[in-house]
Amino acid sequence: MEYVSRVPRPPLDGLIDDLYYLEGVPPYPRLTLPPMPAALLIVNLGPPFLIRAGTDVEAAEHADGCVITTPTRAFDFGYPLRTRSVGAHVKPWGLAPFLPMPAAELCDRPVTLEQVWGRSATAELRDRLATADKPHEMLTLLEQELMRRLCETAGLGLVSRTSSVIAATSGAMAIDDLRVSAGVSSTHLAQRFKELIGVTPKRLARTYRFAATVLSIDPAEPIDWADLAGGAGYFDQAHFGHEFRAFTGLTPTRYVEVRQRFLRDHPGHVLDGWPLPTD
Repeated sequence: MEYVSRVPRPPLDGLIDDLYYLEGVPPYPRLTLPPMPAALLIVNLGPPFLIRAGTDVEAAEHADGCVITTPTRAFDFGYPLRTRSVGAHVKPWGLAPFLPMPAAELCDRPVTLEQVWGRSATAELRDRLATADKPHEMLTLLEQELMRRLCETAGLGLVSRTSSVIAATSGAMAIDDLRVSAGVSSTHLAQRFKELIGVTPKRLARTYRFAATVLSIDPAEPIDWADLAGGAGYFDQAHFGHEFRAFTGLTPTRYVEVRQRFLRDHPGHVLDGWPLPTD
């Protein structure tokens, strides 16, 4: 697969980690994406893909693309035989200036790009991207579209500053300390987080802690689960195992087996790291 990415220019860099272009044959027909402290925007330029989110029984087709706010559950991504898309890996609070609705309405409920930006605007953007010559030109077109849509968002400064502290401490910062430092009530802080991110500060902290812990695992090396859990601040190994299943639907040992399968089947693949093969 071809993968090209770059950090957007200011002020988008305060909202988006990177813009990316992806094209090629997926490593597996279906991948599971465990929840990360991040949001996602995809403009699809190839055949439709399927997403099954949260407790949904059936996968929903996404022809034009999708928008996914910071999730609390894993979701399955069904690829066509060959995929092509342009998108953005977004900071937890970064979608808020581009959404016409509170982020809480989209929590664990991926929607099509058309549902967010409208049919004509989405079709026009896809046409312009599809006729661009090279990936970097496509990333520039997406960046320009995001710059055009960027708008003032009440409470964004509070949420981004507070979330950045949570991120810097991998979720270990006490939420009440954050509230005191921000000079707002716990109710006000939680409301702003729900509006702009879709989850509460406590839930975001849980996601940051889980993601930092899991991404520290080297599936090629022996793992001391009790030591890993204790170092990450979980009460004990049982607490860590419970969180693992709540976030991914997998036990920690099953997760490692699946990661090892990816490494064995596709060493050095551009998607290696977080997506997992779905049995």
